Amino acid sequence: MPRPISATVSLPAMRHNLALARERAPGRFVWAVVKANGYGHGLSNAARGFAAADGLALVEFDGAAQLRREGWRGPVLMLEGAFEAADVEQAARERLSLVVHEERQVDWLAALERPASIEVFLKFNSGMNRLGFRHDAFRAAFARLASLAAVGRVTLMTHFANADLEGGADEAMRRFEAAAAGLEAGRSLANSAATLQLPGTHGDAIRPGVMLYGATPFGEGDARSLGLRPTMRLESRLIAVQQLEPGEAVGYGSTFRAERPMRIGVVACGYADGYPRHAPSGTPIAVDGVRTVTVGRVAMDMLMVDLGPVPGAGPGSAVELWGELVPIDAVARSSGTIGYELMCAVSQRVPVRVEDDAAG
Repeated sequence: MPRPISATVSLPAMRHNLALARERAPGRFVWAVVKANGYGHGLSNAARGFAAADGLALVEFDGAAQLRREGWRGPVLMLEGAFEAADVEQAARERLSLVVHEERQVDWLAALERPASIEVFLKFNSGMNRLGFRHDAFRAAFARLASLAAVGRVTLMTHFANADLEGGADEAMRRFEAAAAGLEAGRSLANSAATLQLPGTHGDAIRPGVMLYGATPFGEGDARSLGLRPTMRLESRLIAVQQLEPGEAVGYGSTFRAERPMRIGVVACGYADGYPRHAPSGTPIAVDGVRTVTVGRVAMDMLMVDLGPVPGAGPGSAVELWGELVPIDAVARSSGTIGYELMCAVSQRVPVRVEDDAAG
């Protein structure tokens, strides 16, 4: 019998969240971000769930090749651009759009010996200080790109460091607009947070990521309050029950001790499945449809839960680690991380099931 853990990916929820992004930015080109194996949902599943997107965006060139093999004919944007000259060749061959954020990437486009008309997204460093050109270099790169035979349309882009904070994109926008002044090109600026709350940044094309997977891009709050639906459920079952007496501990390091008689359930899920090892006692979880909390230290293959709120639970009872009853953001917040990381961390040993109301 297989170990009783699985992740369920909901394509209807993906479609819903994509529609919400369009609703928030009407008339804009929508790049659905599918990097990191579709944020842990599976690249093929993401391509199906976001089939109505205008384009798909990622960083992995093997992933782009997979999208083409599997039939995606729409635009594909490489968010970190080329890593070597061969990537520019692939972009020409497979009709990939390239972000350009440093001078070598311009050189590779200039050296391309085959006919091409590669769409380029010229990246401005608006304050995050990871990728992108600063003001003068940005304008010089634009002029150079506009002269290259290998380059087709050029779009200007940046990435916000603080769009989730009140006024956090103001300075970045000021810098971008100053650098882009007078340049005849489209604009692509908005990530998930900006798509949801900063309509002035929507430009010509938005690039939503985590919101499409039903998690909030903001430090606080609930994705459901934004109208988003969870796209992943991580589920397992209880495999044992223990009775603790006052003063008895459970798990490695004896970090949790009972203050009263307690029934403890053991769940077939641990950090080797992608559940955060650093999740403390008190992290929300659901057993037989009832919210309760974890107790003790998360192990490689198991974690423990308080069965006080679920007196009828026993071995075989259903457990939701995150999904419909337990928002992934709540687990992330308790664990000192973000929903993005939890999605991407689900391990290969967890079977993935796909829900699709359009199937058949």
